[in-house]
Amino acid sequence: MNSTGMITDYPRFVKSFQNVSGLDLNYYKENQMKRRILNFMSTRGYQEDYTDFLKDLSLKPDLYDAFFKHLTINVTQFFRDVKQWDVFREKIIPDLLKTRSSLKIWSAGCSAGQEACTMAIVMAEYFPGINFSILGTDIDINVLKQAQSGIYDERDFASTPPHLLDKYFNKSEKKFQIKNTLTRNLTFKAQNLLTDKFDRGFDLIACRNVVIYFTDEAKDVLYKKFADSLNPKGILFTGCTEHLFGQSQHGLKSVSSFFYQKL
Repeated sequence: MNSTGMITDYPRFVKSFQNVSGLDLNYYKENQMKRRILNFMSTRGYQEDYTDFLKDLSLKPDLYDAFFKHLTINVTQFFRDVKQWDVFREKIIPDLLKTRSSLKIWSAGCSAGQEACTMAIVMAEYFPGINFSILGTDIDINVLKQAQSGIYDERDFASTPPHLLDKYFNKSEKKFQIKNTLTRNLTFKAQNLLTDKFDRGFDLIACRNVVIYFTDEAKDVLYKKFADSLNPKGILFTGCTEHLFGQSQHGLKSVSSFFYQKL
């Protein structure tokens, strides 16, 4: 595929796609995004000019949904990065509960809800009797539909302790549905992290394996918004490739690897 026209006209593509989707690709690293777009177009048989591709995105919902999912990279599982969840359970939540009797938690960029559900499982299993609420948000309404249904595939549980899978999910053939004992604490809604206003008063915000695709400028804006949304001494939980440099300028300090406390 000759990508010259595509790359040259990238700003026009960004503007046109934003009109279709509401997603502003200027916030994402340009070279990474160009590669992802070109790869998708090539696999779908689009050549050189993106005009037909953009037109088809407006006319073909299945193509649009596949492309949107390709761009937003919804890949996660329950208890992803097990060691971080050990710290979450053994240090972060106990420390928060020293000064709080309930917790308001947000999973930002939650994909199909695996991370939000993981936090609900930890709270129910290891901190019984503690009131908590968990909000999960994502820009992709299709993965949010799965989060709201609470139905997952066996492959989502590769890192999940078997006793927790048995306790908190009902199995039907090769699908697993989360039990109502957890869903009553979970809420999911659509949200654009880069442009929408945030709620406030969170004790913990988890945003993991999301910002690695953003520009440095977009990261700075987002981390500032997260800090503003946290209660004093609240915690920001990032992914294992997302070290937060210059954390003090966002009003945060490191309390453990990938966990940052609001000053």
